Amino acid sequence: MTRILGISGSLRRESFNTSLLNAAAVLAPEGVEIDARTIHGVPLYDADVERAGIPEAVAALRDGLEAADGLLLVTPEYNNSMPGVFKNAIDWMSSGPAAALFKGKPVALIGASPGPFGTTQAQTNWLPVLRTLGMSPWFEGRLMVSRAREVFDDNGALTDARTREKLAEFVAGFAGAISRGKV
Repeated sequence: MTRILGISGSLRRESFNTSLLNAAAVLAPEGVEIDARTIHGVPLYDADVERAGIPEAVAALRDGLEAADGLLLVTPEYNNSMPGVFKNAIDWMSSGPAAALFKGKPVALIGASPGPFGTTQAQTNWLPVLRTLGMSPWFEGRLMVSRAREVFDDNGALTDARTREKLAEFVAGFAGAISRGKV
């Protein structure tokens, strides 16, 4: 079994990125499990809060990462970059000795946006962070869902057949690379 921790970097209740992550979990091939999570409950990073104890939401994400063979970051794009709340969650997760959880961990990026360019800039802006954390990015596939309002229904279901096919191929490719040690 290949276990992938998937994290949606959006707080919005009807998030396209959370919907994309949930679709990825459903479309994962046999033998692949995507543990779909969000960043809800992660406070702004504060070393004083950390000194008093790791917040429960942060501890849960760290535990999920420790148990996973790979990490799937599902990123929105705000002002041509990654969302601050998502970066904050990763900062919390990687603080102190927990940074070792990221070292060498396979990671892939996807995202959805209502605009015409998908999440091109956000995905690019994650690369220095992933490098700093010592992760192993998977570059064999790319998935940036643009015009997300046209591919998801009002309930968050991914209804566009072509996008579903591309997402299934992406997840299978990433999981296959993890299981073959090619990331």
